[in-house]
Parts: sequence; structure tokens; C-alpha cells
Amino acid sequence: MVKKKRKAPLNKRLEALVEEMVSKGIQLPEAHNQLEKLFLERVMQASEGNQCRAAEKLDVHRNTLRRKLRGHGLI
Repeated sequence: MVKKKRKAPLNKRLEALVEEMVSKGIQLPEAHNQLEKLFLERVMQASEGNQCRAAEKLDVHRNTLRRKLRGHGLI
């Protein structure tokens, strides 16, 4: 019988990621920027490029989303 590999809980995976980033000297502004860009990319993919839907999923105003997308060079 093959055992399924279980994913670690989200908080444990985040802890490991933060530990790795700290050990590599990544500072908070850079970490925040990387996380936000990746998060925005994934939500836009899930929303099939529809900014209104993406803004709803993120619980931000559409204009705020557009500003963030522009700031990250995503539009």
C-alpha cells in the first residue's frame, strides 16, 4: 500500500519559508513585495484576468487592485 504524502499545515510551511528567507538575509519590505506580487498573480489567474472579480476575492476596491497591479508591473 502506498502512503499519500500529506502536506504540512499552512502555518508550518509559512514558518519554514520565513526561516529560509531570514537565513538568506531577505528583509521584510522585499519579502512583503514578493508575497504580494505572487498573491496578486495567482488571484488574477483564478479570476481569469477579471479585475473586478479579483478585487472582490481580495476584498479590496478595484482601483486599489489596479494600483497594486501597476506597481508590480502586472498591467
